[in-house]
Amino acid sequence: MYSIRQYRNRIEIININTTDKRWNGGVMSIFTGAGVAIVTPMKANGEINYDKLAELLDYQINNSTDAIVICGTTGESATMTEKEHIEAIRFTADYVKKRVPVVAGTGSNCTKTAVELSKEAQAAGVDGCLVVTPYYNKATQKGLIEHYTAVARSIDLPIIMYNVPSRTGIQPETAVKLAREVDNIVAIKAATGNLSQESKTMMLAEGCLDMYSGEDGLIVPLMSIGAKGVISVLSNVAPKQTHDICAEFFAGNIEKSRQLQFEALELVDALFCEVNPIPVKTALNLMGMEVGPLRMPLCEMEEANLNKLKTALKNYGLIK
Repeated sequence: MYSIRQYRNRIEIININTTDKRWNGGVMSIFTGAGVAIVTPMKANGEINYDKLAELLDYQINNSTDAIVICGTTGESATMTEKEHIEAIRFTADYVKKRVPVVAGTGSNCTKTAVELSKEAQAAGVDGCLVVTPYYNKATQKGLIEHYTAVARSIDLPIIMYNVPSRTGIQPETAVKLAREVDNIVAIKAATGNLSQESKTMMLAEGCLDMYSGEDGLIVPLMSIGAKGVISVLSNVAPKQTHDICAEFFAGNIEKSRQLQFEALELVDALFCEVNPIPVKTALNLMGMEVGPLRMPLCEMEEANLNKLKTALKNYGLIK
């Protein structure tokens, strides 16, 4: 179980079971290891399937996932109403019951909406918020500073910024400035695919900002420059294996961690051969997890990509 308290103007998450305060150089890790960017299971009529979500949450926790990230991109949050978004966050926090940290995706391209969602997430009892940089309308770096500052000051939870340049983006200098000046902005999910940029971020941060890989194919490289783990799509289908990539690295078994990363690369590639979360929900259904359909405008996979995904799942031992 976990509890939260303030410590030197930072949020400290205490693992009650292990007394591991996870304090490192002045910045508090919300979690260390593999956090699953969990899918949102749907019924045939498109409604959220909460019975199935409960099954998925248990499956993840029972297979060593280190944190649950609900209502992110992989969770199809962009297609949810605000009511659905809040209900999914509340259900997850209530069901997990502090067995592992729960991080809620509360970002929006509207600052007011991001503030409202973040407040609701705090009221629901989550352990942190994942806040994507505003998309479509985008923002200048000055605008990003104002946006993140407004969201952070509206709640008393740690915030993970989410940098995904294919949809929107934040520069290293901006991320570090926010971490230094706003107490509860503590981490960044890095999905640039640019190791040079992420190295620059970590160099400039000098320990004031945690990093999580947003790329399943780069977990080990980013941990080598100081990342605390990954917010993972792969974990949906391979929670124990993704956890082990991180756990072996932090235990000092670098070669084992690297080998596990290599073994997953074909599957990772297949999971991103079409827009996320199309392949991962398809993969879960192929595995018999029955997570239901996608919401439009997401659609079924092209046959060639579906065959690629099936092959990768077979080679990884997840289907026959």
